[in-house]
Amino acid sequence: MEITQGLHTAILVSDLNQAKSFYEGILELNQAERNLNFPGEWYQVGDYQIHLMVNEAVEPKTYNEEKWGRNAHLALQIQDLAPLKRRLTEHNIPFQMSSSGRAALFVKDPDGNIIEVNEQ
Repeated sequence: MEITQGLHTAILVSDLNQAKSFYEGILELNQAERNLNFPGEWYQVGDYQIHLMVNEAVEPKTYNEEKWGRNAHLALQIQDLAPLKRRLTEHNIPFQMSSSGRAALFVKDPDGNIIEVNEQ
């Protein structure tokens, strides 16, 4: 057996509208087609998808508050970190730069799910 491709990552969110504001407005992800009858939103990232699924009782846990990258997280890649850093700062959304020195940052969505964003 050989696994040939990742398909999607499911992320639990408690408030879909708040999550959509972050994933669409801050991260600028594009919606993907979704034909299911439970609350959620799908986003297309290249050949990969991110699935937001609503669970009002979600309580993501950050085990290492000092270094967000040492917690469960989703990693994405962009061309240039500067516009994202400006947008996060303008919206008063905290983020941490990677402690490795590489061009990457870690940010939490409104539910505390951690997303790593790497500069290409």
